[in-house]
Amino acid sequence: MEMITRLYPNDWVKDSIMYKRGEGKGSSGVTHKLTEDVQGTYIYTMGPYSDPVMHIKPGDQVIVETRDAFEGAIKTEQDKPSELLKMPFLNPQAGPIMIEGAEPGDAVAVHIESMVPRGPKPQGTCCMIKEFGALTGTYYTATLNEPLPEKVRKVDIDEENVYWSDKIILPYRPHIGTLSLSPEIDSINSLTPDNHGGNMDLPDMGPGTITYLPVRSPGGRLFIGDAHACQGDGEVCGVAVEYPTVTTITVDLIKNYTIEWPRLEADDFIMGIGSTRPLEDATRIAYRELIYWLESEYDFDRWDAYMMLSQCGKVRLGNFVDPKYTVGAAIPKKYLK
Repeated sequence: MEMITRLYPNDWVKDSIMYKRGEGKGSSGVTHKLTEDVQGTYIYTMGPYSDPVMHIKPGDQVIVETRDAFEGAIKTEQDKPSELLKMPFLNPQAGPIMIEGAEPGDAVAVHIESMVPRGPKPQGTCCMIKEFGALTGTYYTATLNEPLPEKVRKVDIDEENVYWSDKIILPYRPHIGTLSLSPEIDSINSLTPDNHGGNMDLPDMGPGTITYLPVRSPGGRLFIGDAHACQGDGEVCGVAVEYPTVTTITVDLIKNYTIEWPRLEADDFIMGIGSTRPLEDATRIAYRELIYWLESEYDFDRWDAYMMLSQCGKVRLGNFVDPKYTVGAAIPKKYLK
């Protein structure tokens, strides 16, 4: 299995769990547009209390205009993030989108179809923020060291490449950093991942993949944002190439499909996802979720699956910079026969 983000083909979807079990059979033929004007104020918490911006049916397609993680506040390489940003007001979310019929105990499937850079001359932003990132003292990892310097890089983007510098061109490998349904009672900020989804920053969560999220609030209440044009494992400086997009998704509903943590399905692998601190516990959650999945749906003996994953399991690091860390544990589909 090639464990890098890539533009997965969409033709496999007819063999997916979403298509086979979804109420909308993967597509209803109805398209909605969630533009900036329709959204109005973008959301910084995922929970059951914000006013819905859209109601859809299972299988509907939604074309979403996402803003970058800084809501466009960082405009030049001379800007200082500390003067323009206020924690925790990062990762603005589009939504909540209500899915007809979604009830606790169900799962919502989100098929990311495409992610296109938005704007006349698309650019992304990467930066270093005081007390944020993996290799500096932070609020949660308190030290007496001085913060790292603030730096901003503005990066040109098209649908093939990310132009990091005159010498270095990175491939355009987009993914959604923050994808979530609502927790049952809590309202959780858009920087924090947990079992509702949230700011997972998982590079595999891009075009051609399907994410399954547990429903805990009536209507599901779907939030989406924090698009990345590319990102390495761990998002080590705390920031990917953040950029505004037009992202097209199809949203379906699987009734009585009770899962505890988000799951991801691609053309050639399935993945359990866990988020917590420390990092090893996030990995444990991800592998346990994957084992439960193999046992319940692929007729594996639990202990055989446990031993087998020790031989062929793959781990993907989402982030280890957020209030909770995210890990995906995967197995190639060729072993699911």
